[in-house]
Amino acid sequence: MAKPRKRHVQLPLVYRDRNGQRRGVGPRKITKRLGRPPKGARAVVLRVVPGIGRLRKHKTYAALREALLVVARRDNVRIVHVSIQAKHVHLLVEATDRIALARGMQSFQISAAKRLNVAATPAGEKRRKGRVFTDRYHAQLIKSPRQARHCLAYIMNNWRHHLEDRHGAAQYWKIDRYSSAISFDGWRDAPAQWEIPKDYEPLPVWPARCWVLRAGWRRHGLISMTEVPGPHAMPDFAEC
Repeated sequence: MAKPRKRHVQLPLVYRDRNGQRRGVGPRKITKRLGRPPKGARAVVLRVVPGIGRLRKHKTYAALREALLVVARRDNVRIVHVSIQAKHVHLLVEATDRIALARGMQSFQISAAKRLNVAATPAGEKRRKGRVFTDRYHAQLIKSPRQARHCLAYIMNNWRHHLEDRHGAAQYWKIDRYSSAISFDGWRDAPAQWEIPKDYEPLPVWPARCWVLRAGWRRHGLISMTEVPGPHAMPDFAEC
């Protein structure tokens, strides 16, 4: 006896939208093959053109301080520490990604350029115009606690590396007034209370959030105020 023929039942049609998502089904997670955005801290250096002159002056300090206040309004870029040297500026920056870092540095450079041009203009002369920074900023990603410790020591005591502590009133300073060293809480030999001059306005910086800058670097020892960093501390910034 022949077997009964199997009846085929047509399945309902499944409609899909333009994204390939089936109608009537919950949202589908779409994974894009994009590179993981770099997060964390970076050491950034900015160099100025010779026409700006020496940065370690009251007018230029005030100009850069105002530029830091402009960047402080952003929530995806945080400037943790700053060091102003004669011809360049060191920044320790936390950023959510490359775009945030680029836009944050662009905002800082534009704001600083306007104010530095005014500060570099001699009294009675026409306001200076033109380029202020030599090139695009140079950034180095901090990948380990040891590297973070070297970077912090280099930025906090960079003035000693350039022998700025041997001239004028600076030879009596314990820390660099042209930096955010007063806001640094990792000094090994810090006094119980700082004696801050009445006319001194510290540079506005944010507390560190990423682990290597907040706690990780301390594994390798606190930093002395008399420590002189050498070129080996930050190889990419050996000329700074």
